Amino acid sequence: MQEVFMLLGFLFAAYSIVANDSIQTLGTFLNSNDKRAWWQLWLFAGGILAAVVLYGWAVHNGDPSYGRLSKIPLPTEFTWVHVLPPVILLFLTRFGFPVSTTFLVLTLFSQKALGPMLQKSILGYFVAFIGASVIYFAVSKIYQKHFLNEEKAQANRKFWIAAQWVSTAFLWSQWLIQDLANIFVYLPRQLSFLEISSALAVMLLMSAFIFYNRGGEIQKIVSSKTNTADIRSATMIDLIFAFMLFYFKGMNKVPMSTTWVFIGLLAGRELAINMRLKLKNQSEVWPVIGKDIMKATGGLAVSVILALSLPILTKMAQPSKPGVVEKIIPKKNMTSKDEKEFLAKQNIAQLDR
Repeated sequence: MQEVFMLLGFLFAAYSIVANDSIQTLGTFLNSNDKRAWWQLWLFAGGILAAVVLYGWAVHNGDPSYGRLSKIPLPTEFTWVHVLPPVILLFLTRFGFPVSTTFLVLTLFSQKALGPMLQKSILGYFVAFIGASVIYFAVSKIYQKHFLNEEKAQANRKFWIAAQWVSTAFLWSQWLIQDLANIFVYLPRQLSFLEISSALAVMLLMSAFIFYNRGGEIQKIVSSKTNTADIRSATMIDLIFAFMLFYFKGMNKVPMSTTWVFIGLLAGRELAINMRLKLKNQSEVWPVIGKDIMKATGGLAVSVILALSLPILTKMAQPSKPGVVEKIIPKKNMTSKDEKEFLAKQNIAQLDR
């Protein structure tokens, strides 16, 4: 059964994480290429996925997580509790909650990292929100307004197509290097070629399903923001997001929620564009931002509750091992009264055990 739970954990984690987190990096790519066939976009992203996974596996001695699991050992016993986080993630994703997979999955294997991850992720949201607000407030009047008024213009379109695909490739590969650990945490730390090939095939099939559905519910968060379908705007979002991830990656080695960085970036961008260009009333902008924060906070609350309760559930799920009751032999030359008292104490001791 342990192997069954291990396999189920990997399958649910692979699908849930691809369905939830990949939209952070591929959402604008899907939005700005909605007229292209889904399989063309999948071949592009799938090729990068295969290259990143196989390169990491080859360079890191069979470890496709790029060494991020070196301090997280494989559990000695897998139970149904280990399958629970990705199942909950799948459920929340179905209703459009942008949940942090780092909190939901990795905290089950390393609860001590919850505090530092939480602090860094909240900091990431505010840095992304403020940074995107400042950048877009500075350039919106000249840059973004030009995009909004000339969405159908064909000038320099080939350049922007190439730029957007290159920026997507860079961002997608960087995200994979950071978040592959959330998937491969369920598998042995060193995989054979057959094992990594099978795992990669499963991930490619799951990503194909996501592309076929054009991103699912999480994609609506991207689509609801101003002008994300414009390929030039999508390129800017990808580049800013990539540089922010690069910055936080260099800050320290503490894992963080890229979901919170992405949500903060979109919120800051939306606020700055509408403040600068007055496309909407502010009373219409804040509810959109607040809704995204509420969804992300809801997912975070579930993550924290799980992180605190899963260790207890793990102990409960482990099969109990019967203790060995030591048989006590009465001493010789005991009187009948002493022997009765001795046997009474022995019965009490056995009941306590």
